[in-house]
Amino acid sequence: MPLMQAHAPRPPEVRRLLGWAAALARALRHLCMFVGVVAFLMLLLAFTRVPFDAHRWLGTAGGLCSGPQDAIVVLGGSGMPSGPELMRCHVAAQLARESTSASVVLLLPQDTALAKAMVHELGLKGVPSAHITWVLHGRNTREQAVDLAQAMPGMKNRRMALVTAPENMYRSLLTFRKLGFSQVAGAPAFDHALFSDLAYDHLGIGGRGYLPDLSSSTGLRYNFWNYLKLEITCLREYAAMAYYRLNGWT
Repeated sequence: MPLMQAHAPRPPEVRRLLGWAAALARALRHLCMFVGVVAFLMLLLAFTRVPFDAHRWLGTAGGLCSGPQDAIVVLGGSGMPSGPELMRCHVAAQLARESTSASVVLLLPQDTALAKAMVHELGLKGVPSAHITWVLHGRNTREQAVDLAQAMPGMKNRRMALVTAPENMYRSLLTFRKLGFSQVAGAPAFDHALFSDLAYDHLGIGGRGYLPDLSSSTGLRYNFWNYLKLEITCLREYAAMAYYRLNGWT
């Protein structure tokens, strides 16, 4: 009967490699569990109005402007034309009609074409180009606030309406106030709700009878998916708020 040979001990390098592989496998398993739990919670929250309320809080918690303004400051960064920029122009034009003597300042990245397109859009909405100034450099909210403080230091003591996307509003107001803009308030560019009954006749337009009839389930057809998108938007903004706080920018 042949003798059994004992396994030779593994070299230290192999043991370390196996230890790292086991640790990585555990970390990946925990990460997958965490991602799964977060995804499940997001799916559940999408059936509630929590994402809507969180998004509205970001747009309004910093305070809203009221009454005549000395200046209307518009933060930009998307392309033009695009939904976000058009909504900001719409809100800025509304404010300009209410405060006819207010100057409009566009804080944008280094993109002359974007600035000219926004000036043109504002002109179509009744804002004279002579009332519009642009500052082209800022590539994020902090840099845009610094640019305004350097280019127009007198703005710090003027009543100023800040126009940006709702999800960016709270962080933007904190950023500007940190730099001494003591009288800045928010004018969030919220989308306008569609007040219409979107139910339809499933069978009447040729829907198949053996498929679920979702004609009256507008919450599942629209709200659920819209709220999922809002959750991603809010999560991104909360991460940006934490980053700004760690940098001392807010």
